Amino acid sequence: MNGAVYYPRHVRGHLLEALHDSPAVVIHGPRQCGKTTLAQTLCAPEHLSRSGWEASGPSTGLEYAYITFDDDAARNAARADPAGFVADLPERVVLDEVQRVPALFAAIKLAIDRDRRPGRFVLTGSTNVLLMPALADSLAGRMQIVRLHPLSQAELARQGRVSEQTRPCPVFLDSLFGDGFAIASSERLGPQLRERIAAGGYPAALARPPGRRRARWYADYLDAVTQRDIKDIARIARTDVLPRLMEIAAAQTGRLFNVSSLAAPFQLSLPTIRDYLVLLERQFLLERLAPWHNRRLKRLVKTPKLHIDDTGLACALIGADPETLRADRGLLGQLAETFVYQELRRQSGWYHHPVKFFHYRDKDGAEVDIVIERAAGAVAGIEVKAGVTVTRADFRGLRKLASAAGERFVAGVVLYDGELNAGFGDRLRAVPVRRLWEPHPGIGP
Repeated sequence: MNGAVYYPRHVRGHLLEALHDSPAVVIHGPRQCGKTTLAQTLCAPEHLSRSGWEASGPSTGLEYAYITFDDDAARNAARADPAGFVADLPERVVLDEVQRVPALFAAIKLAIDRDRRPGRFVLTGSTNVLLMPALADSLAGRMQIVRLHPLSQAELARQGRVSEQTRPCPVFLDSLFGDGFAIASSERLGPQLRERIAAGGYPAALARPPGRRRARWYADYLDAVTQRDIKDIARIARTDVLPRLMEIAAAQTGRLFNVSSLAAPFQLSLPTIRDYLVLLERQFLLERLAPWHNRRLKRLVKTPKLHIDDTGLACALIGADPETLRADRGLLGQLAETFVYQELRRQSGWYHHPVKFFHYRDKDGAEVDIVIERAAGAVAGIEVKAGVTVTRADFRGLRKLASAAGERFVAGVVLYDGELNAGFGDRLRAVPVRRLWEPHPGIGP
């Protein structure tokens, strides 16, 4: 592959399905997570080869034109006459970084209403369409949205293995909600866990050596997003605040969302900081994890949790490396929780059932780091420990969640960096964290 590193993207099967029944497919996710490469692999492989890559695996088999709005000429032409620009497009086209020309959405809507053949438009964007109602409403009922994340650990485990493209994707959620976990031993990750947390999942960052060069990439990346991309979607007076706000948010990942704490270093109003946080959410840099709720329970904490979208970015922002994480167990615990949450979010993109993510916390202090609710109503809980031992006390929050969810509760798992996969009571298990992305050795009860 001309020296380029190949990473299989497990959502590509879902994308191919969407192109067979949706007039427009939107691939959105953070800048530099691989959206362009994925779109070109599926639809415009000749453009991919010009960048030193070779397309591999299944594709549409159809001919798509490719236009990027990072190109000044294309962007200016589309802004000057959106309707005329869309009218002149080829039959099938990939429009890259389409959020840079928001006026195009209305023109694409009109084009689809005239011709609803599936697979006409593949749009990629580095802004969350679901958090921009005006854009989402324009294509409601006409598009399927596919979220692409930075690389998951499951995808990194298959790095360069083109021959494995058609093999089933490992999904921890299958075991959590269905097959169960076999009693088995696994080798500890040990220092590898800290290294994986610090590395993150951005392909371009992983191409650089750990340490100073990788941290430099993340700094340049954040600068590009906050100084250029956000200006495309909003007019704000203090773009200089955004990188510092991200640093503070990175230090609070895995904690309850507290706007006052985030705003404390700035001489800006709370509403202004809230607006800036929404902009960072729109760019997929951070997110709020909603609290799980139950109408029968009155003592649940209703504050969301804050998570940075990628632990590599978080570590770069706060100057943490694997050695820092070894020395600071509290910080390691926070980042391990975000690491597991983001891995599960990434795997949910190719899981065959819709799922929603929450956290659980009551006013007595019992908590569960991650609550996953499947569409049919089944509920499972994940507690994350960066240590090597698990005790019955670590299941306190999971037992409370089981009681609150009743018959809907299917499993409670403590993920830890130990060796043994073992039961701790009815539907409660301790599972080595590496089982998140590695095949399970058999099927257990």
